[in-house]
Amino acid sequence: MHSREPEADRRKFQANQIKPASVASDVIAKINYGPNNILAMSEDGTEYTVKNMKLTDIQNYYDHYMTSQDAKVVVVGDVKQEEVLPKLTALLNKLPNKKIDLPNVDATPKLADESKIYLVDVPKAAQTEFRVGYSTGLKYDATGEFYKAGLMNFALGGGFNGRLNLNLREDKGWTYGARSSFGGDEYSGNFEFSSGIKADATDSALSEVVRELKNYETNGITNDELLFMKSAIGQRDALRYETGLQKAGFIRNILDYNLPANFADQQAKILKA
Repeated sequence: MHSREPEADRRKFQANQIKPASVASDVIAKINYGPNNILAMSEDGTEYTVKNMKLTDIQNYYDHYMTSQDAKVVVVGDVKQEEVLPKLTALLNKLPNKKIDLPNVDATPKLADESKIYLVDVPKAAQTEFRVGYSTGLKYDATGEFYKAGLMNFALGGGFNGRLNLNLREDKGWTYGARSSFGGDEYSGNFEFSSGIKADATDSALSEVVRELKNYETNGITNDELLFMKSAIGQRDALRYETGLQKAGFIRNILDYNLPANFADQQAKILKA
């Protein structure tokens, strides 16, 4: 019996190779961490891996990286613990029970001495995909500098009313949406502006992005923006954990980063202050 998944993966990879958004995201990741770093590798794999993957590769991965040790399982739904545990135990007992040593990840940012512009030609692209930013080295932290950086960014590009979106979309009409964000995990972090811009406005849009960044750095947030940010994020957070999927993600986040169970309350206090 042959699976169609490898062929589907190959077609997906080929499609992404000419999709400006995918190309832009892949390129800035390689610039931030280096072309051969695992943090810069596309989730779709590479042309070589997609083309050459064999059953023995999958078996090798299972043999070396699958284990029930330290496994974390989150279950959310209309179920009782005594109903779920026997089924989970039976499932986990089928996995190897051994210690896994994961490879070290080199998260050292590849910082440039000066700002640089990288151009990737995608023929017949309807618009230009922008990725502007750098690796900050700021790891995920639910209540520390990473969280506060996200609050700071909200007025700049964290929401529809962010300066970048109001300028490039609402005022200029060059894009359907413009945003900036701080991303982070247990290894590293980055700051990034992203948007798809009308091709004939490429140079003008870049000038506007740089102008907005410099202005925000120099003059900071206004009082009205601060009040709106506190209200908007407060209302957003009140709705973040309603569905089963949201609850599972919330618990998973606590487990992954060893967070206190009341970290959301701590965030609310930081936001209020």
